[in-house]
Amino acid sequence: MVIMKKRYLSGSLEDICFKHHKMAFISGPRQCGKTTLAKMTLKERGVGSYHNWDETQFRRLWVKEPQSIIPQSKGKTPLIIFDEIHKAKLWKRTLKGIYDSMDDRGADIIVTGSARLNVYKKGSDSLMGRYFHFRLHPFSLGELEKGPPLSPKKIIDNVFEKPLVSSKQRQATLRNLLHFGGFPEPFLAQSDQILRLWQKGRKEKVIREDLRDLTRIPELSQIEMLVSLLPEQIGSFLSRASLRSDLEVSFDTVRRWIIYLKELYYLFEIKPYQQNIKRSLKKEGKVYLWDFSEVVDEAARFENLVACHLLKFCHFWTDCGEGEFELFCLRDKQQHEIDFLICKDAKPWLPVEAKLNNAAPSANWGTFLKQLPCKKGLQIVLKDNIWQHHKNQDGQVLVASASDVLPFFV
Repeated sequence: MVIMKKRYLSGSLEDICFKHHKMAFISGPRQCGKTTLAKMTLKERGVGSYHNWDETQFRRLWVKEPQSIIPQSKGKTPLIIFDEIHKAKLWKRTLKGIYDSMDDRGADIIVTGSARLNVYKKGSDSLMGRYFHFRLHPFSLGELEKGPPLSPKKIIDNVFEKPLVSSKQRQATLRNLLHFGGFPEPFLAQSDQILRLWQKGRKEKVIREDLRDLTRIPELSQIEMLVSLLPEQIGSFLSRASLRSDLEVSFDTVRRWIIYLKELYYLFEIKPYQQNIKRSLKKEGKVYLWDFSEVVDEAARFENLVACHLLKFCHFWTDCGEGEFELFCLRDKQQHEIDFLICKDAKPWLPVEAKLNNAAPSANWGTFLKQLPCKKGLQIVLKDNIWQHHKNQDGQVLVASASDVLPFFV
């Protein structure tokens, strides 16, 4: 049943892109389901074609007769999928020519690829105004256990006022998600053996293929060492100086490698929010992995899972045009810390703390709620059957089980 489930971006592709005659660019981590989403959309449309850059015949057409790729149809508008075309030289120019030569409803176009698509679309963008870009994330609890995502306008009221009825099924799904991660192949397989093989293969592809092709750097074995050290850094502020010492390279080299791994969707970093926060940290950030199943420590893995859910929420509603949503953390020089802060259009919107089993509100809420314009905070715990409201003079904190509150997010 999960295999045939529509991905959360399906409706947005139709309503935002194709309804307004825009191409859909879909980027995201390797093996998060980009090609599967595109093919499922094609199957629903019933007319169109899928093309991969690795196909010799397609490469010939792309170079010699690119306009011939678009079929003529008097019925439904065909859907054309281009996978990995960013490997082609001057791919944006050719795609622009195809798009501009079509009538208003000549065809709808989806462009997918590895994480590198997000890199190659930057810079001088000759396709500006012709596409919308979406970032596809792996599975989350909301996508697996609930219907279409709530809009940002409704989510605060729903989270704080309308608790879900606790569900053994959601609790079991969350445990599986925490163990196997959200990437479709290991999650659907539910096998430790498949998980280990998949993790090994994904690391090799990201480092030995994507990173090599993107940067041409020779120190791949050292970057593999960096990747092996990162799971121990989850949940704490990243110490580049410590990594520099362990790897015996310069500070700038570590910084550059971290940037590459961000670009390739291996990790993401969230920075401390600074505005109106007294004595806030300014430089250090927290790093999380897109595949949190690699994190051994359970508390750190759970925090990473929550980070992935919140980032998915931010990316989805930003890509859908509901506002500019960003994810930060809160920490001052006195070591007071709240794990996450969602900002909407540069203004604090919802602070979130992640705790494994501690249902008592963090003492740090008192430090930060009085400094933030938003007076509601959310503390998410892995422990089941928790839903407690706590009020004080600075605001309100909801302590809630992850299985009951994460489905409200995307």
